[in-house]
Amino acid sequence: MAALRTAKTALRKEIKRRVAALSDEEKQRQSLVISQKLFRHPKYASCKRIAVFLNMDDEVRTEEIIKDVFKWGKSCFIPRYKSRSSHMDMLKLSSLQDIEMLPLTSWNIRQPAEEDNSREEALATGGLDLILVPGLGFDRLGKRLGRGKGFYDTYLGRCIRQPKGKPYTIALAFKEQLCQEIPIDNNDVLVDEVLYEDEE
Repeated sequence: MAALRTAKTALRKEIKRRVAALSDEEKQRQSLVISQKLFRHPKYASCKRIAVFLNMDDEVRTEEIIKDVFKWGKSCFIPRYKSRSSHMDMLKLSSLQDIEMLPLTSWNIRQPAEEDNSREEALATGGLDLILVPGLGFDRLGKRLGRGKGFYDTYLGRCIRQPKGKPYTIALAFKEQLCQEIPIDNNDVLVDEVLYEDEE
């Protein structure tokens, strides 16, 4: 276990260094390419209920995706993390403008306030068809390196136990976040697919 933790820590450092070297323009450019690939994806086209993360600075920008979700009248859910645990819920956004009203967390991401009980929680009301997954690093087999808090692995574990089962998961990645292989343990849930800008 200790060796695995050390390997993950070293890899996190390396990927953070690579992503930090990207200009904002380059992050934006790759994000748009990835968004367009997603919009053409059959799983995206057919989904009615989708969970989208609100990106941090070192993650693929999701603003255009959220706009598109509302344009097509899909239900959009975003994460709310509990800061002192690995618990996360996916709560429904009512509109694009809704995002602007959300409080900022210590990670500088907007999310519904902990005391906000007015929102629909995805698993309580019919589950999700598609989850867009953030992360620090990915390999082409769907192994994912998160930030070490276990939010998504725990949430996907809850989804698996639902009658509807695990939704399809697509990770969004800058090319610089791809690795030969990500070291994982039994708690790590693989993603179904990683979308990135490949040399077409």
